Amino acid sequence: MDDGHAISYQALRRGTVVRSADGVELGKVRRVEEEARAHIFDGIVIDTRDGRRFLDAPEVAHIAERAVTTTFPADESDRYLTDVGSRVAKIAKNTSTARRAKRFGRDLRSRWDRR
Repeated sequence: MDDGHAISYQALRRGTVVRSADGVELGKVRRVEEEARAHIFDGIVIDTRDGRRFLDAPEVAHIAERAVTTTFPADESDRYLTDVGSRVAKIAKNTSTARRAKRFGRDLRSRWDRR
């Protein structure tokens, strides 16, 4: 498996494959979480068969162009991947009102960060 060259977490693209240490595909990258002011990598939210899960930064072994590799094997993934979102968020995740609210929140945050 050629994952390509190593890249920064800031260059990681949505849809990149996330693999366990033993090569099993766990999901695909949804978004990268970071502490924006300090430019510190916090983790990755991934789309799995069981829904969205959060992969904490210390559990990421390698980030490459075509794949992210974790530090743990696939059979231990339940221990390291935490559920993302509330029950209400899961029900209303794709309503137009929710999409507008998310967009509004992102706009406010970017304005706050630029101040």
